[in-house]
Amino acid sequence: MSKPAELREMSDDQLGFSIKEAQDRLFKLRFQSTTEKLDSPSNLRKLRREIARIKTIQRQREIAATVKADVATTK
Repeated sequence: MSKPAELREMSDDQLGFSIKEAQDRLFKLRFQSTTEKLDSPSNLRKLRREIARIKTIQRQREIAATVKADVATTK
């Protein structure tokens, strides 16, 4: 699990890879939860939160880029 500060230091490509990796792990855990008992069901929640953190950081970067573009065009 990554801390938000560590995620913010990552590049956009690294964030994209991290989110894909986390989504794959979440899929496997969900599949495992339906077929057998999980060792720690709390991992599902942790992965969902990690995915949400990554998406939030990606969105913040999108908004910041849009604001910079708007400011540049208004000057």
